[in-house]
Amino acid sequence: MLSSINNSFEQDTHDVDGNCDGPDLDFIYADVDTYQNEISELYSYTEFHEFQQNVKAFEDQMEMYDLPPNWQKQNAASQRSIIMKLIDQLEVSNRNFRMQAARCLLYLAQGCWAEVQSDEEQMQITRDNVIVLYNLGVFSSFIELLNMEIESACSPDIVAVKITNVTLVDSTDLRVILSVLYIITETIREEREKGSEDYKDIAESFIQELNSPLPDGELMAVKLLGMITRFCSGAAPHFPMKKVVLLLWKITLLGLGGMELLKNLKNDYRVKVGLEPITEDTLEVTKYMRASSPPATATDILDNQNPKRFKRSLMKQRFLDEQEQMDMELTPGNESAPSTSNGGNGGNNVNGADEDLSQYYRPFEDPSTTATENPNNPANCSQPTPTQPVQLTTRLPWTPKVRQKDIDQFLDISRNKFIGYSLIDDHESLAGLPQPIHEGVKTLRRHMYISLADVQIKKEEDIARNPISTQETEIPSTPAEILYQSILPNLPQYMIALLKVLLAASPTSKSKTESINIMADVLPKKMPITATQSTKLTMDMGRHKEIIVKAVSAIILLYLKHFKINHVYQFEFMSQHLVFANCIPLVLKFFNQNITEYVGMQNSIPLLDFPSCVIGEQPDSSGESFVSVSDKPYSWRNVFSCINLLRILNKLIKWKHSRVMMLVVFKSAPILKKTLKVRHAMMQLYVLKLLKMQTKYLGRQWRKSNMKTMSAIYAKVRHRLNDDWAFGNDLESRPWDFQAEECTLRACVDRFNLRRYPEDTQKCGAGGNNGGNSANSDNSSGNTGANMGAEGNGFAANNAANSANGHAQLTEYGVESGFPSDEILTHSDFAFFGHSGWWDRKVELTDYFKANYSMWLEDEVYNNQTDWDAL
Repeated sequence: MLSSINNSFEQDTHDVDGNCDGPDLDFIYADVDTYQNEISELYSYTEFHEFQQNVKAFEDQMEMYDLPPNWQKQNAASQRSIIMKLIDQLEVSNRNFRMQAARCLLYLAQGCWAEVQSDEEQMQITRDNVIVLYNLGVFSSFIELLNMEIESACSPDIVAVKITNVTLVDSTDLRVILSVLYIITETIREEREKGSEDYKDIAESFIQELNSPLPDGELMAVKLLGMITRFCSGAAPHFPMKKVVLLLWKITLLGLGGMELLKNLKNDYRVKVGLEPITEDTLEVTKYMRASSPPATATDILDNQNPKRFKRSLMKQRFLDEQEQMDMELTPGNESAPSTSNGGNGGNNVNGADEDLSQYYRPFEDPSTTATENPNNPANCSQPTPTQPVQLTTRLPWTPKVRQKDIDQFLDISRNKFIGYSLIDDHESLAGLPQPIHEGVKTLRRHMYISLADVQIKKEEDIARNPISTQETEIPSTPAEILYQSILPNLPQYMIALLKVLLAASPTSKSKTESINIMADVLPKKMPITATQSTKLTMDMGRHKEIIVKAVSAIILLYLKHFKINHVYQFEFMSQHLVFANCIPLVLKFFNQNITEYVGMQNSIPLLDFPSCVIGEQPDSSGESFVSVSDKPYSWRNVFSCINLLRILNKLIKWKHSRVMMLVVFKSAPILKKTLKVRHAMMQLYVLKLLKMQTKYLGRQWRKSNMKTMSAIYAKVRHRLNDDWAFGNDLESRPWDFQAEECTLRACVDRFNLRRYPEDTQKCGAGGNNGGNSANSDNSSGNTGANMGAEGNGFAANNAANSANGHAQLTEYGVESGFPSDEILTHSDFAFFGHSGWWDRKVELTDYFKANYSMWLEDEVYNNQTDWDAL
C-alpha cells in the first residue's frame, strides 16, 4: 500500500525552466486584497444579467411609492423611510414580493451603480448606504431571511426531491441574501482598517454582534459552517458555496482579527504569563528578504558529475544572497565544488574570485531606497549604494532559539560522558563538568525560548496531577474562546466539510460523479453555444475555484492561529481532526502541479468584473475583449492561497515526528522543491521550513545532490543551536514511537476538553464521535477518505480508522465514550474524574466484559509490572 502511495507522489524533477532567474514577485502578503477586488470576486461572470434585475426591482418599488427612480435625489429622511418600508416588505409571506425588496436593498448596497459614472462614485455611495442599512437593522433582517432559506432547503419536501443538475437558477434567492450580508461585512471591515471615523462605532457594534449568539442561539460563523456541512452531505446541493465561504472568511477576519491583532494578542498573552514579548515577526522579516535562485534540476545534477560542464554552468548561475553560501560552494573538499585540476579556468586565484562576486549573488540594497522599485532590476543592481550596511550581507535573519528540552539533553549527554551518570530532573547542576561545557550551557540558556504553548501545557499537567489543590483561573470570554465552545460539538464535521470543499476546488482534483458540485452557483441554465461564451465560462469556472481555495485556506489558517494563541490544546484538537481528515496529503496534492503556472494564471476578465461591467459604455463582447491584461505577472489570490496552505502545513507538522514522517512517506521533497521556483521570499521560507523538518530522513544521497537547497535552508530558516537537522542522528526518529505520540496528545486534548467543556464534549464524543453527529461525521470522513484514497492518499485515513476501531473495542468492554482516550487511564485521570463528578456515575459492565473478566485480570493486573520507584 505504501508503495502505491509513494508512486502517486513521484515527481519528474526535470524542468527546462529550472535555471531561469526571473525577477522576484512584488507580492505583499496581507489579510485581504484590495476592496475593489474583494467585492468583484463575490460575483461570477454568469451573474451579469442579474444586475439588471436589481435595477428593475428598484424602479418598480419606487414607482409603487410614487417616487422618482433616482436614489441620489432623495433626501436623508426619504432614504431612511424607503429602507424601512423595504425592511417591512421582507417579512411578507409572498416570496416574490419579499425577494423584490431584497433585490432593492442589494442594489442600494451595490452603490446604485445605474446612477453613477465612475467606480469611485459607486464605492462612495456604497459606503454611505451601508451606514444607513446597518443602523436600520438590514443585516439582522437578512440573517432571518437566511434562516428561512436554510430551513426551507432542508425541509422534508425539498430533501425528498433530490435536486439534480443544479444550476445558477436554483440558488438565486440565496445569492441575493448572501451578497447583501457580504457587502455590509466587507465594507465595515475595510472602513475599520482605514480608520474611518464614520464607521468607528458601527464597526465596534458589528464585531460585538458577530461574537454574540443570534436569536436562535447560534453564532453567525457556526450557521455558515452548518451550511457548508449540509452542502457536503448532499442535503442542500444548491447552496452557493463561493459566497458562503467568502462571507465566513470575512466574518472570521472581522470577528477574531487579522495578522496585526494576532501579533498584539500573542505579546499580550506572553506578558500576562511572565514571558518576554516577541520582537521578530515572520511577516515583517520576510518583507526584506530576497528570493533564492531556483533549486537544481535533474539536468544540473547530471552536470555536477562532469567538472568541465559544471564549471561553465557555475559562472552563469546566481547563488544565494549571503557570503557564507558562496564560500561553501567554492571551498575545496565540498561535494559540489569543482576540481581545480580540470580545465583552464580551475587555476583562478582567490582574489580573482573576489572581484567577480557580483556574478554569484546580488549586493544588499537598503529596503527604504527600493520600496518603489523592483529589487531585481539589473540597472539597480549595477549601481552600488554608498551608504549600504555591508555587515548585513553576512547576517542571518533570525536569532537562534533553544528549547529547555535541548538544554536537558545536552546536560545528560555531557554528564554521562564526563561524570558517568545522569541526574534526573536536574536542570541546573554543572558540578564536575569542564569549563567549555559551562560556556556551552551559558550560551544555550542565553538563547532559550519559552513559548506560550509550553506555559499552557505545564499548567494543564499541574491541574491533571493535582486536580483539587490546583485551581484553574476563570476562563476569559475572548472571541476565539466563544467560537471554540460553539463549534466544539461538531468540529470534526466542520473540518471534513471544509477540506472536501478545498479538495473539490483544487486544480489537481479529477472530476468524479460522486464528488460534490461546487459549480452550482456558476453554471448557467443554458450552456454556451458559441466559442466566445465557452471561453468566458471556462475562465469563470477557473476563477470560481481559485476564489474558493483562497477563502477556505484563509479560514483554516485563521482558526489555527487564533486557537493556538487562546489555548494550545484547542489548536491541537483542530489540528488532529484536520490530519485525520487527510489535510496533509490534500495540501501536497494541491502543490503537485506546475505551481509557477498556477501562480501566474490570470483567470479574470477585467471588463466583466463588478462594477466595470455595469458602469459606463460597455464594449462589444468578443473573444479579444476577454484577454486578461494585467500589469503584474502573478495572480494575487493564487499566491495568497499558496502561502496560506504552506503555513497550514507548517502548523500541522511542526514538532510532530509522526506527521513529519507523513511528508517523507508521500515523497513531498520533489513537490516542495518545485515550489521553490516561485520567486517570493515568504513562500520560499515556508517551503524551506518543511524541507528542513524532513531532511534528516531523506538520506545522504539526497542531501549531497541538493546542496543548494541545504544552503538556502541555512540562510533563510531560523537555527536551533543543537538541532542536527542536516544529519540523521536524531534518537527520536524511531518509527514505533509515532503512534504513541499521537495517542498521548489525543489523551491530553480530550482531558482538557472534558474538564472545561463537559457538555459540549459529550455531544462531540471524546475518543470518538457518538450520537446523531457521529453518523454524519463518519459518513463525511468515509467519503473524504475514499476520494483521497482513490488518489493514493489513504495513509491518514488508516490512522483514523485505527482510532475508531480502538474506540469500538473499549465500548465492547463497557467503557463509555466520555473517557479521555483509548489508553488505560492513569492515576491522574482517576483523580480528574473524581474531581469532576464522573466517578460517581454507575457504569454497567457488559456481558462481554464479565465473561472475559479473568482474561482482563490476567493481562492488566497480574502480568502488568509497576515501577513503584517511578510512580
